[in-house]
Amino acid sequence: MCERQEQEDPGVEASESHRLEQLGRERPKCFATWYSELGFCFSVVMSQILSEYYISGFNVLLPTLIVDLQLPETSSIWPSTALSLAVTSTLLIFGRLADMFGAYTLYVTGFAWLTVTSLVLGFSQSWLMLVIFRALQGLALGAYLPSGVMLLGSIYRPGPRKNIVFSVYGACAALGFYAGIFFSGLCGQFLGWQWYFYIGAILSAITFISSLVSIPSDYAKTRKLGRRMDWLGAIFLVPGLVLCSFAIAYSAQAPHQWKTPYIPVCLVLGIILLGVAVYIEGWIADAPLLPSKLFAIKSMKPLLLSLIFLYGCLGVFLLYAALYMENIMGANPLQVVAWTTPMAAGGIIISVVGGLVLHKISGTLLMVMSCLGFMISGLLFAVIPIGGNYWAFVFPAMIGATIGIDISFNVTNIFITTNISTKEQGAAGALINSTLHLGITIMLGFADIIQTNTLHNGLSSSYKAVFWFQLGLSGFALVIMVLFVKIDRAKSDLTLDERVAQRALEDSSHNL
Repeated sequence: MCERQEQEDPGVEASESHRLEQLGRERPKCFATWYSELGFCFSVVMSQILSEYYISGFNVLLPTLIVDLQLPETSSIWPSTALSLAVTSTLLIFGRLADMFGAYTLYVTGFAWLTVTSLVLGFSQSWLMLVIFRALQGLALGAYLPSGVMLLGSIYRPGPRKNIVFSVYGACAALGFYAGIFFSGLCGQFLGWQWYFYIGAILSAITFISSLVSIPSDYAKTRKLGRRMDWLGAIFLVPGLVLCSFAIAYSAQAPHQWKTPYIPVCLVLGIILLGVAVYIEGWIADAPLLPSKLFAIKSMKPLLLSLIFLYGCLGVFLLYAALYMENIMGANPLQVVAWTTPMAAGGIIISVVGGLVLHKISGTLLMVMSCLGFMISGLLFAVIPIGGNYWAFVFPAMIGATIGIDISFNVTNIFITTNISTKEQGAAGALINSTLHLGITIMLGFADIIQTNTLHNGLSSSYKAVFWFQLGLSGFALVIMVLFVKIDRAKSDLTLDERVAQRALEDSSHNL
C-alpha cells in the first residue's frame, strides 16, 4: 500500500507552512494518474452508498416482505434489527483485523461476502431465511466500513485534498439513502422486491471488482507490524452489545414491553458482559480492541458522547420522517424519494464546499452548525400541521438534516484519522462507525418506546413526540460541543507519525 507523501527538505525560498500546504494538495504518490485515484475513491465511497442502500431501502420494502414471506407480526422487527445488531457488535473486531491483515484484505472480502448474501436474499423463500441472511449481510458491512475509513485515513495526509475526499465520502451516505428508497420504491411497485437485492448484488459485485484493481494492497506492510487480537475481550464484547442493543430496540415491541421478563434480563446480562469487556480491555489485554491512546486525544471523550446523540438524530429522522410522509402526508414510496431529494443534493453540495472551507473554519464551529441543523429538522417536523406545505416544512427540514449529518461526519472523520497513527487507522475506523451505528441503534430504540407509548394520542402525535425527542438529542449534543469540545481547522499539517518522529529527533538533539 502506498505511503503518505514523505517530508522533503524545503527549498530556501519555501516556508515550512507553504511546503505542508503543497503536500496537502498533492495527489498521493501511490496513484500514478488521476483516473487511478478516481477508481480508488469510487471503490471506497461505494461502501457508504451500499450501507445506506441496504438500511433505508429495506424499511420501505418491509411491509411487502411481511406479506409475501408470511412474517409473523411479533417478528416483524427482526429483518431490520438483524443487520444492525450484526454490524454494531462486530465493528471493533473487524477494525482490529484490518490493523492485523490490512484494510485491503478486509475491504475486498467484505464486498465479496456482501455480493453473495445479497444474491441469496433475492431468493429468500421464508422469513427465517430472510432474517438469517440479513444478519450475515451485516457481517459484510462490519468488515468493510472500518476498512474504508482506514484506507482513506492512511493514504491521505492532512490538507485540502483529504478534506475533499472525506467530504465526498460523507456525502455518499445521503446519496445511498436516496438510492435505497428509490430502488426499493421502484422494485416494490413495478419489478418485485427480489430485484432490490439483485440490484444491490450487481452494485456490490462492481465494487468488489473495482476494489481489486484500484485499491493498493497493504497486507505485507501490515503483517510486519505484528498486531494481535484481544479475543478474550471480544468474547464478552460481542454478546454484551447484542443483548443491550436487542433489549433497547425490541422493548417497545415485546408483548408487555419492559415488563416482559426477557427484556430486563437481556439488558442486565448485556451490561454485565460489557462491564467485563471494559475491564479486560482497560486492565488485562495487551492488545485491546480500542487502544487507550484513542481516548487520550484532547476532546475525544466529550466528542464521542455528543456524536452518540447526533448520530441518534440521524437514525430517528431518516426513519420517522419517511413514516410521517407516508402515513400522515399520504406520500407513496416514489413521492418520498422525490421529497428527500434535497438531502442527496445537499450532501453533494456540502461535499464540494466542505473541501474548500474545512481548512479555513474552526471544526468546533462546524459541529455547532451540525447540531443546529438537526435541531431545525426535528423542530419543523414536530410542529408541522396536518396538511402542512412541503416547501415550508419538509424541504427546509431535509436541508437541516443533511447539514447535520454531512458536516458532523466529515469533521469528525478528519479529526480522528488525523490524530491517529497509521498503524491504528483500523481502530479509528471501527470507533467512528461503532459510534455511528451504536447511536442509531440506541436512540431508535428509545424513539420506538416514545412512539409506542404516545400512540394513544393518535399516530401523528406519536410521530411528533419522536421529533421532539430528536430536538432534545441535538440540544444535548450542542451543549456538549460548546462547553467541552475544541476542534481546530483541518489545515495542511504533519501527519501524527511525522510529528512523533520530529519530536523524537528534537529530543535526541537536546540530549547530545
